Amino acid sequence: MHQPPLKVYYDAVCPGCRRDRARYERWAGAAGDSVDWCDVTTHQQTLRDKGIDPQAALLSLHVEDAEGCIVDGIDAYVLLMQRVPRLRPVAWLIDLPGVKRVLAWLYDRWVRRRLAREGRLPD
Repeated sequence: MHQPPLKVYYDAVCPGCRRDRARYERWAGAAGDSVDWCDVTTHQQTLRDKGIDPQAALLSLHVEDAEGCIVDGIDAYVLLMQRVPRLRPVAWLIDLPGVKRVLAWLYDRWVRRRLAREGRLPD
């Protein structure tokens, strides 16, 4: 089944983010071929051209669909996970309103801590 392309803006400097990408590609199989992974640290002008602050992209995963719509945070993870059969139940679960709110809060804290530890936390 052909999937419309997605462009994922992620922090390729982060070892955990690179591991997550590799795991996603492994689990996605052929569906992963329609995902273009872009490092936020090297595509800053592209992000600006799309109206995304590169610092915001460093703090949260951003995904652009084939129509140019961009989602970020937990919604970006849901969009990616919905493409992979084994991850669809997880996508459904994390998209639930209460779960999404808690995960968004935890994710934000985790990212800010990681970036602070690395000396890369934006002002």
